[in-house]
Amino acid sequence: QMQLVESGGGLVEPGESLRISCVASGFTFSSASMAWIRQPPGKDLEWVSGIDSRGIGTSYVDSVQGRFTISRDNSKNTVYLQMNNLSPEDTAVYYCVRSTFGYDSRTWSAYRGQGTQVTVSS
Repeated sequence: QMQLVESGGGLVEPGESLRISCVASGFTFSSASMAWIRQPPGKDLEWVSGIDSRGIGTSYVDSVQGRFTISRDNSKNTVYLQMNNLSPEDTAVYYCVRSTFGYDSRTWSAYRGQGTQVTVSS
């Protein structure tokens, strides 16, 4: 049974950095494209970034391009999102998900974990 467990969220001030992680189990992680999505308060889910199975191909939504970096460690079944120069607009619950049609398809499977809250506020 697939499981995704996110961690590393918290409260930070604008301009600060945070790295969130997601440990996967229950499927062949090293063969799966993965993604991070987020849900700001009162808004719909938004695709943020995707990475291919080998960690070579990456893609980002325009609003985080240049500030966020997605990476993975297949030996640890873990995907990361390094977030720099955070702004209040990045406040959201962040989820990692399995991509359905490739790392840059901006589509994802229905299952997601409990998420990790990121709050950016002064």
